[in-house]
Amino acid sequence: MVGLDLDRKTYTVLITSNRKGRTQSITVSAAWLKALLLLGLVGIVVLSASLVDYVGLLLQSGENKRLKAKANYLERQFRVVESKVDTLEKSLERVNMLTKKVKIITNIDNDDLELAASIGPIPKVGQGMKNELEEREYPRVPASELHFVEDSLFVKKPLLDMDKGELHSIYGKGYSTLSIRIDKTVKLSKLREQSVLNLVNVLEEKQSLLNATPSIMPVKGWFTSRFGYRLDPFTGKPTMHTGLDIAASPGSPVFSPAAGLISYIGYEAGYGKIISIDHGNGVTTRFAHNSQVFVDLGQKVQRRDVIAAVGSTGRSSGPHLHYEVRIQGIPVDPFNYILDKN
Repeated sequence: MVGLDLDRKTYTVLITSNRKGRTQSITVSAAWLKALLLLGLVGIVVLSASLVDYVGLLLQSGENKRLKAKANYLERQFRVVESKVDTLEKSLERVNMLTKKVKIITNIDNDDLELAASIGPIPKVGQGMKNELEEREYPRVPASELHFVEDSLFVKKPLLDMDKGELHSIYGKGYSTLSIRIDKTVKLSKLREQSVLNLVNVLEEKQSLLNATPSIMPVKGWFTSRFGYRLDPFTGKPTMHTGLDIAASPGSPVFSPAAGLISYIGYEAGYGKIISIDHGNGVTTRFAHNSQVFVDLGQKVQRRDVIAAVGSTGRSSGPHLHYEVRIQGIPVDPFNYILDKN
């Protein structure tokens, strides 16, 4: 019960109990009442401001955690991309080295050495990417590493659940596209590297074969007897002549027609001082009637190395070189293996 004293401008509050004789009164002047009301209003304002600040801090904390989670996730993806780019750079470096080797082997000085024909067309960016995006599994960050708090009621958006893969579903698409592009480039570089490597191997094999294939005149002179049947100059009977006779001045140098290994040095009644070179792949050459031999058994020789001097040893009618080419031990026409016949 509240009473009002108009003369003294006070307020009286009566407090009664359900028990008899228990009544209390509180008298408050108008000035004090106004002061109490003002203090109460100020207290409400201060409390409201504090509550607003607290909610703002919770919102900011939630956003900071969201940004931190995103930063951690992107940092992990960056490391993966960095590793792939490093692999790509190393692969391209190997391709460049192999390309230089190809140029050296083929004696081609062309910066635009075209190898695309050996590996097929380059896929366009984005081609087949949709299916790969659907099938690709993205790495997930454990939620325990992000240190989230249970404040999702106060943030603008609920915090992402890492265990359910919500974060990578939002941020993973751009990374996945870039990652697929890099993967395709890495695969392409490996294909190109393998293509160049295969080409190098083929060229090296062919270069080795060419280096070991007789191709030059073994001596500077003129042909006096060809490969095939002829009348023997000593018996006058038709006999098989298994090589070429090339007349030259005594002591003229005899050259190795290709790279090989000295496989035989000897003296035979019909051939005189004779040398045999094994060129590999079943190819051998023989040089007879020499006056001098300048190589040793087992010695490696290259094309145009001097191996002997023209003579007339053995069964010979004059100074000349008897030159044979044999394939798997069978004599063939040496004339077909001389490119510089002039």
